[in-house]
Parts: sequence; C-alpha cells; structure tokens
Amino acid sequence: MIKAKYPVNRFSDIPTPFYYYDLDVLRTSLAEIKRQIEGQPFVVHYALKANVNPEVLKTIKEAGLGADCVSGGEVQAALDAGIVPAKVVFAGVGKADWEINLGLDNDIFCFNVESIPELEVIDELARAKGKTAKVALRINPNVSANTHHYITTGLNENKFGINLTELDKVTQIVKGLQNVKLIGIHFHIGSQITDMSPFQDLCVRINELQDHFEANDIALKNINVGGGLGVNYEHPNHFPIPEYEAYFKIFREHLSLRPGQTLHFELGRSIVAQCGSLISRVLYVKEGTSKKFVILDAGFTDLIRPALYQAYHRVENLSSDLKEEAYDVVGPICESSDVFVKDYRMNQTKRGDIIALRSAGAYGEIMASQYNLRKLPKAYTSDELK
Repeated sequence: MIKAKYPVNRFSDIPTPFYYYDLDVLRTSLAEIKRQIEGQPFVVHYALKANVNPEVLKTIKEAGLGADCVSGGEVQAALDAGIVPAKVVFAGVGKADWEINLGLDNDIFCFNVESIPELEVIDELARAKGKTAKVALRINPNVSANTHHYITTGLNENKFGINLTELDKVTQIVKGLQNVKLIGIHFHIGSQITDMSPFQDLCVRINELQDHFEANDIALKNINVGGGLGVNYEHPNHFPIPEYEAYFKIFREHLSLRPGQTLHFELGRSIVAQCGSLISRVLYVKEGTSKKFVILDAGFTDLIRPALYQAYHRVENLSSDLKEEAYDVVGPICESSDVFVKDYRMNQTKRGDIIALRSAGAYGEIMASQYNLRKLPKAYTSDELK
C-alpha cells in the first residue's frame, strides 16, 4: 500500500493555504489502471474537469491516457499538455461555436453529442471547413447512480444527453447529415459511485441498445461508458487507490462488446483525488458556548465541495499527536456555509498548526474562486519538495 507522505518540515516555510500533490500516489494509481486494462480493447481518457494542474496533467499524459474535455479551454489544455488529438473526446451540453471549431481544427477523436441542435450545428461548422466530424451520441440510459442529485447525470430528468425516446429520431437525422460520422455511443450516469451495481445496470442497457442499433443496420465502433468511479473519502490512508479491479471487471464480464469494438472510459476523480491535499494553517481556536471552532486560513474558495455538496473530507492535524478533541472546522469566508466539518474529532489543535484536508486532488484547485477577493492558492508537488 502507498499513501500520501507529507514533508511537514518543508511546509513550514510555505505560505498557506496551498495544494499539495503526491505524484507517487498518482503514478501508482495510473499504473494500476494500466495493469487492469492491459490486453483489453479499453481506452481511458482522463476527465480534465477534475484537475488541470500542469504537473498533474503532465504525469497523466506520460502514462499514456487520453483526455475527456467538457470545454474548449480543456481541449486546449489537453493539447498544450501534449495529449494527441486522436485521444481527445469533447463532451458538454452547451458547446459554443468557437469550441466546436477548435475541435474540428485539431481533428479530435470525437464529439460526444448531447442534442439534435448540437448535432446540426456541428454538421454546419464541419461543412464550412470541408471536414467530417466524428461523433458519438450521448444517451441517457435512465440508470440511477444512487449518488448526490447534483452529480447524477444519467436520468431522463437531467439536462444532459439524448433520452431513449428520441433515439430513433436522432439516428435518422444523423444518417441525413453529410459532414458528421457516427462512430459510437456515449454514457455518463454520475459521479462518486462506490456501489458497482449501477455500472452493471448500465451494461445491461448498453447491450439492449447494441441490439437496437444492429437491428437498424448501424455499426458502432466505439462504446464510451463515461466515468463516475468514486473514492474513499473517509479513509484515504487505507484506500489510496480506488476499486479499479472491481470496476473494470464489471465491464469485462457484463458488457457484450462486438468484434472490433473499443470500450472507452472517462475517469477523473478516481485518478487524482487521493494524491491531493489542501494544506492550511490554524488562525484561531475559538471557544463557543457548547463547542470549539478551529478557524483555518483555507475556506470554501479553496475547496468548495463541503459547502456545495455537503461532501466529507478527512481533516488531519499534521502538527499534533495530542489526544483528540471535538471541533467544528471552518474557514474565514464571510458566509455561514464556509464549514468543512462539524463535531469532528482530531488531535488537540492550536494556532499555527498545519492542517491537511485530504482527497482534494479532484475538484479542489480546479473549482477555486477569488470570492472575498482572496488570492488563489499556489500548488506544489512531492517532486518539488523532496
């Protein structure tokens, strides 16, 4: 087992808050992915929306992964990182013309299309360039991910994708477009999924859809099952590497790929979450009427998930080995929602202690804001601080 290591002696000289990435944990995670897909017709695209820190992205590119992008900025970041266009997929329910043109100009692998109007615009823009755009239809399989409603994306009621009731109409439209080539179908049912049964349900639905397409003489070369694999936020030290073996096994055993088909995955959080931490200092320990507050110099501007999703992140006092006490761990932002965790037991804490908010490698730095005119934190890696 490998877990994040903290060079606390180096931290003492760095202004807080900052993000810290243990690249050894990241490399171990990437190596396990490679081991699980070896010999399979599987391609993994890293979901850039989780984290685009240049050193993190460089490490992922070196491991040979492709890119899953949901904006033109992410497409450009993937290309700037050296990820070849033939490994770039571009999803998103609201692609602007300039973003589509960026993908067309760079001959990216595929646009994951989410509506009939988008399909028609891509055809129009491709025609103007004398190009043919490769597309996959993002289909809502109406499979519940059993996760937070903000990160459930595969139901008919969600804004994403094409509903099953529209599928015949969409495929007929695709056949009539001259500058669009249908190369596959795409799915993404949600995020932070730790129960593997929704993925098995997805396989069943895809098998049914494969039969439907074949009955209509449509051959698909690519099946894209999206991402969504969760991580263990409660015990990042004991479970630094996600359940890749169980995850990929579901698709090997339950998805009926046709000869020559390639199966694509879009993993983000599971790759980067456990390698990253938000490092902060204690500004004050405040005595309330019935509780104590640990007030950090990091707030929801630096890690918004607890405020936005009521998400849990393990909090560790790297400076103390004293007995545990109960605290509300909060930030300095002028909002009542700037709370990381309540009634939380951790080692006795005092002003100046260094605190690690764990599993912040995904949706930490990438979602940071300058609300209250706070500066964006810097980031450091284990390679830099050795």
